[in-house]
Amino acid sequence: MRSPAVWVVLTALVWVIALLAIPFLGAELVRPTDLLSGEPTVAAVFWKLRLPRVLLGLLVGGALAVSGSSLQTLFRNPLAEPYTLGVASGAALGAVAAQQFAPPSAELAIPVVFVAAFAGAAGVTLFLLGLARSRFGFDTATLLLAGIAITLSCSAAILLLQYLADFTRTFRMVRWMMGGLAVVGYREVLWVTPWVLIGSAVLFGMRWTLNQLLAGEELASSRGVDLKRLRLWVLGVTSAMVGALVAVTGPIGFVGLIVPHILRRATGHDHGYLLPACLFGGGAFLAFSDLAARVVMAPAELPVGILTALLGGPFFLWLLIARGDR
Repeated sequence: MRSPAVWVVLTALVWVIALLAIPFLGAELVRPTDLLSGEPTVAAVFWKLRLPRVLLGLLVGGALAVSGSSLQTLFRNPLAEPYTLGVASGAALGAVAAQQFAPPSAELAIPVVFVAAFAGAAGVTLFLLGLARSRFGFDTATLLLAGIAITLSCSAAILLLQYLADFTRTFRMVRWMMGGLAVVGYREVLWVTPWVLIGSAVLFGMRWTLNQLLAGEELASSRGVDLKRLRLWVLGVTSAMVGALVAVTGPIGFVGLIVPHILRRATGHDHGYLLPACLFGGGAFLAFSDLAARVVMAPAELPVGILTALLGGPFFLWLLIARGDR
């Protein structure tokens, strides 16, 4: 049986393979010789479309997996993931509201949707942090239920906005809600990168505290872990990352559920190994999923959010059944 460090190295190698190979793959293959020849169309497809898309997938998938692993430990619930808390739903509501109410001159300006989505995520995050810091001392189970309630409320508000919108705006809303990595250039990659790197570094710095929590909240508290502060930091960091990601890609679910569970079986529960493995493995998972979404219905492209949902639904049911058996 391989050691956890070996699995981290293996996931890093898969991450590098995804970065080097996937930009050349798709409905139309890009040959290295064509790229080196300087053919302008091939160069534009590779450098402005495919490479930014792969980089975005590697960053977003890694951040979702790292967030999912941290939240599953915090809530001591194998079904917890970044979208459970309602942060993604808050971001989606902000983006849909921007598409509905933005003036015509700004309707197609992507940064308006970015700002609105991030504001929606920040609003949900502040609400959850307020609950965590309140004098009533809400525990993690209550915060999880609050996130589910927020998700349902935001979903209802999104349906209302879609009903009130005209056909064109409704189509744009529905398409954005599917989630996707289709970008042109590196603006979105530059926006996401600092959130992913800083957020992952902060969570990795808390790896020993998260390991203490694996033994239970009471035992962790007896060993000096400040549970209230831990909740604030994990909720704040993961919510900020997810909000920044959703503002760019739309909601892409289940990555934070599938990847941590698969890698936890390989690396164990030590977050010193699990978090780096999730960063690399989650990025590679989403990048390869996006590749499959691009070629499965070629020349049309399937939004990667649909593909991850198709994979995540059965996986979610399997977790429920397996947990019931235990």
